[in-house]
Amino acid sequence: MVLASDVLVAQNIGFAIIAGVMVLGGINVVTSKNVVRAALSLVLVMAGAAAQYILLAAEFVAVTQVLVYIGAVMVLILFGVMLTRAKLGKDIELNNKNIAVAAPVALLLLGVMVYVLAKGFSDTKLPTDTPPVSNQSISDLIFKPYLLPFWALSFVLLAAVIGAIVLARKD
Repeated sequence: MVLASDVLVAQNIGFAIIAGVMVLGGINVVTSKNVVRAALSLVLVMAGAAAQYILLAAEFVAVTQVLVYIGAVMVLILFGVMLTRAKLGKDIELNNKNIAVAAPVALLLLGVMVYVLAKGFSDTKLPTDTPPVSNQSISDLIFKPYLLPFWALSFVLLAAVIGAIVLARKD
């Protein structure tokens, strides 16, 4: 017999592992001197977010995360690397020398954000009387009125990717 507390422990362990991988990937995004490795680390962070959604039993949001964000990062890699002809090795000139000013400002902004969020949402309760929502109803609400624009946008993005490949291959 599986107890509810056992499931919560396993879910917390899974959350901690995925969050650790996401934090390491995020650190690699901002510290990597190679544009391809930074973009692939960003894909890892986005995949971790999708895995967190799966832990929350929000499969539709997880699939949307994979399709939209990870797909968009792949398009970013195509445009960023192929179209701009970025260097594929390490680039020393990318480091900013103002880290002594940037680090305290970033910590101050983090502290302000945590304070505002904690103060603003300290007494907020989630509603418990709402009925569960199905994946089909969410997808119908999103894609039924916007199906044609969604298809048109996908063809525009496909044309942009093909154009980037053609422009990058003209050597």
